[in-house]
Amino acid sequence: MDLDRRSAGVLLHVTSLPGPNGLGDFGPAAYGFIDWLASAGQRLWQWLPSTPIGPGDSPYQGVSAFAGSQWMVAFEPLVERGWLAAPTQPDGGFDARRVDYGRVLPWREIQLRAAAQGFSSHATAGERAAYADWCAQQAHWLPDYALFMAIRSPRGGQPWWDWPAELKRREPAAIARVRADCAAEIEFWQFVQWCFAWQCEALRAHARASDVAIVGDLPIFVAHDSADCWARPDLYFLDDDFLCTVVAGVPPDELGPDGQRWGNPLYRWDRMADEGFAWWTARVKRALDSADIVRIDHFRGFAGYYEIPASSPTAKEGRWVPAPGMALFAAIARELGPLPIIAEDLGLITPDVIELREAYDYPGMKILQFAFNGDGNHEFLPHAYPRRTIVYTGTHDNETVRGWWAGASGRERRFAGLYLDADESNVHWKMMQAACNSVAAMALYPMQDVLGLDGSHRMNRPGHGEGNWAWRFDWTMVDAGLASRLGALAATSGRGPFVLPQ
Repeated sequence: MDLDRRSAGVLLHVTSLPGPNGLGDFGPAAYGFIDWLASAGQRLWQWLPSTPIGPGDSPYQGVSAFAGSQWMVAFEPLVERGWLAAPTQPDGGFDARRVDYGRVLPWREIQLRAAAQGFSSHATAGERAAYADWCAQQAHWLPDYALFMAIRSPRGGQPWWDWPAELKRREPAAIARVRADCAAEIEFWQFVQWCFAWQCEALRAHARASDVAIVGDLPIFVAHDSADCWARPDLYFLDDDFLCTVVAGVPPDELGPDGQRWGNPLYRWDRMADEGFAWWTARVKRALDSADIVRIDHFRGFAGYYEIPASSPTAKEGRWVPAPGMALFAAIARELGPLPIIAEDLGLITPDVIELREAYDYPGMKILQFAFNGDGNHEFLPHAYPRRTIVYTGTHDNETVRGWWAGASGRERRFAGLYLDADESNVHWKMMQAACNSVAAMALYPMQDVLGLDGSHRMNRPGHGEGNWAWRFDWTMVDAGLASRLGALAATSGRGPFVLPQ
């Protein structure tokens, strides 16, 4: 994938797509959205992580770094193959503009289990062979993930370090017993992963045919309660009871006096290096099975990461520790070749982070909302960008542009108004126009900004554990002329097909 190709696109998580089944998935709405992007001259569609969600419904705290989210599996293809009867929604249906995870996920799991039964009863020989071949290709992670889920699910999501000792310590006799006793449950979780894989690939093929590239998202850390940690606890800083001794986060800054204590376990980089960073190479390869380009979240953590004692309730007591980013990306590149990676290089960026990013020629990120709290020399102002940059109006963690304007200081609004020739009514379009007209190789904007929505529509509020990741749009929110207007921005800035209006 050419990261220097001048292009524009939209940030919209798959679960935010329209559809009747409670949240967005790889079904018809995803294909329709790609068609709409192409009609609007957009060449990029960025997702949040497509791995299974974790606590707080967050895609950044998933139970596996390798699995796909079972909730993104669409039902329509399963119905077409004869494995599933057309689902009937509960009384009242589902909210078209919010995901009610408590109602939606149990209902969707019932449909997936019915489809697994249908596959077992009705699959053709070719389908069974395709499933078996795919499982064999994924043998480096799939059996551990499916076993983890088979143990975890009947325990109501109990964290693995609280499981019986023989299971949390993976004693061979206990593991063999579970594999025998829970064979059907293990098979179910493998089947769902296969469905995710072939549906994702079919969607990507449609995107490629429409000249739309999928931009994925890879969190730097994994969740403590994950199949990865359970399968290889030796690769993390855990004590004899498998509890974290230190955790990830970021120090206090202008966003908060206590910093951010994320709670993820930290890697034993020395042990990963002893294995030639094989786990990371496999992880990046797997991420590129689902996307054309991968944005790596918290890239600065590969140069140096913030280590917080697990006993500390805040991030005040942490320290910076060097990380082997140079050796890591060299090892991955030796195995996989040049990598289509975007480095999320926001926050406290020190010279070693810049050196690491530039050593591998990964483009970094600029956020337009952050550009107006200084003066005309701010690095996030469009006239200051290097060409190999990805500019965003905002990300999933930010306010919408309209929400940002409403909450900005008077000085920021005056500065932005002068720089963008903008006011409250059009600031979202003016920011998108500035992003498109910049020299940055790629310009991306959340769908909320394309629709001109206020802050009540934002995707995530960092530091708030509930109520996030639930936003959805429906097509009644999209004006008939929106694609043409968005296409004009792309066309006149060299990011899309140029067609002069009649």
